[in-house]
Amino acid sequence: MTTTLTAPVATRRRVLPRGFAHGGLLLVLVAIVVFAGLRTDSFLSTNNLLNVLRQVSVVAVIAAGLTLLMTAGGMDFSMGGNVAVTTAVAAQMFAHGQSIWLTIVAAILLATVIGLVNGVVVTFTGVAPFVATLATATLLDGVALLVINGLSVSIDDQLSPLGIGKTFGLPHLLIVAIVVLAVIAFVMRYTTFGRDAFAIGGNEDVARLSGINVSRDKLLLYGLAGALSGLAGIMLLARLGASSPGTGGLQLQLTAVAAVVIGGTSLAGGKGTVLGTVLGVLLLGVVANVLNLLQINSYYQQISVGAVLLIAAIANLLQRRRH
Repeated sequence: MTTTLTAPVATRRRVLPRGFAHGGLLLVLVAIVVFAGLRTDSFLSTNNLLNVLRQVSVVAVIAAGLTLLMTAGGMDFSMGGNVAVTTAVAAQMFAHGQSIWLTIVAAILLATVIGLVNGVVVTFTGVAPFVATLATATLLDGVALLVINGLSVSIDDQLSPLGIGKTFGLPHLLIVAIVVLAVIAFVMRYTTFGRDAFAIGGNEDVARLSGINVSRDKLLLYGLAGALSGLAGIMLLARLGASSPGTGGLQLQLTAVAAVVIGGTSLAGGKGTVLGTVLGVLLLGVVANVLNLLQINSYYQQISVGAVLLIAAIANLLQRRRH
């Protein structure tokens, strides 16, 4: 009889945290929105909200790929650098008269190759993902500067339909981000590849012994991260209308990492949700926007991202110890 009574209680303890896993994050986001709405009239204006959604769309695409990769125990700190190279190469192709579709396909293919190179290094050399991709990030930032020769390269209105266009009132950039997030969420929840990613992140050796082709899956994950970096680069170029020194890079990468970690994806792998990542992206985007509207020094934006990332990392570690 004792066993019968204990089982439902244990079940409830397991189910409740899942149902309210992102409740605290959602409450924080709502609190900041309410605060911003009371402090400044312009925050809730249509133009400002659309601007926020356009800005976070680029981060969301990077964060989507990073969520799946980190769930599998991987890490790619070079996605921001990949974005920088993609925007630089695409801008130069436009400047030399190449067609829109050729430029987009070439840029995304280049970004995919960069991702695969990361995957090869991490998978077959044993170098820690953090070290390998941080080195790649530094290299890519330099390559991006070489491609544009340290100057701003304008693309005029080549990608304006994507950058400023809307359908049914929704920015095209946001629609692209929603599609990417939905696909990644579907893959993680309903496909064998997604389940394998969780297994690899949980214990790579056990996953290999259970028949999962770990090397192949890791290459695919890094390749996908590269491809999404390329897509994010095209989106960023469309929004800005030019590739300039500092476009993309480590700051963009850290924002994406912070969003993913805030959303509850484990730094050690084996756990992650797209919903949490979406809330993390929105939280950081809203905070940055509020700081701008309140005319707070832009340096505090970097401080806020770093502080939030540190707090989220500590919370992530404490949660792992609890379980």
